[in-house]
Amino acid sequence: GFVLAEGETTAATPAVPHPFTTGAELVGLAVANDCRIAEIMARNEAALGHGELREGLLRIWAVMRECVDNGLRAEGVLPGGLRVRRRAPALAQALEADPTDPLYAMDWVTVFALAVNEENAAGGRVVTAPTNGAAGIIPAVLHYYWRFVPDASEDGVVEFLLTAAAIGQLFKTNASISGAEVGCQGEVGSACSMAAAGLAAVLGGTPAQVENAAEIGIEHNLGLTCDPVGGLVQIPCIERNAVASVKAITAARMALRGDGIHHVSLDTAIKTMRDTGADMAEKYKETSLGGLALNVVEC
Repeated sequence: GFVLAEGETTAATPAVPHPFTTGAELVGLAVANDCRIAEIMARNEAALGHGELREGLLRIWAVMRECVDNGLRAEGVLPGGLRVRRRAPALAQALEADPTDPLYAMDWVTVFALAVNEENAAGGRVVTAPTNGAAGIIPAVLHYYWRFVPDASEDGVVEFLLTAAAIGQLFKTNASISGAEVGCQGEVGSACSMAAAGLAAVLGGTPAQVENAAEIGIEHNLGLTCDPVGGLVQIPCIERNAVASVKAITAARMALRGDGIHHVSLDTAIKTMRDTGADMAEKYKETSLGGLALNVVEC
């Protein structure tokens, strides 16, 4: 591989019509072009030669659904010395038996996320969104949209994924999505932010509200350490995805209740995540040498 100097391009790297490196630029482009954030991403992807964008995104959605379905069927104990029991199937059965619970939809979000991350821990097929360790959040929130939001459609799925991808691009450009670099805030935190933005978009949010949702999603994951017990992506990772999925929905709903104006910008929150990761002790960066990994006695 090779690295381009700043501002350098090659013949193999076509220019995009709407380049952006910050959340402020992204929102500004959407406002100036009187379009959704997803449309900015779609135009850029088209310029890069990704002509079958819709089909590709729907294939990703199909894999996400397949992963959830597999996780809801598989029972037993996950591989590894922790002997973590799969919980998604039993929880799903309990929910199906009591659809009158006032938190029925939110509990399904938890189950969707658990199903994906249990599949990941078992070596099943998942979508890195944006990483394997945080692979349950976007699928869980997208399943929430598909199952519980009236008039959900494949067009909405496409908009959700394109919007989430735009936010993910900001994290990769300005900080990191690696637990080894910045702790779990870079994995679960960025996924929570991406999912919040995607949901806010398909629920009708303006570009400013979408940016606000993304900011809330990462702001309240700042400082999250990566301390997997036994070096396995199981404890606390599986439950953490479920909690972050619910948090993403809350972030989207909070943003939609506002007008998009807020004190902390997404760009500021991403910079803070990067700075916090730089300051974080190395033992909390995917080494299993600190935190829960050190203090939990394996059984």
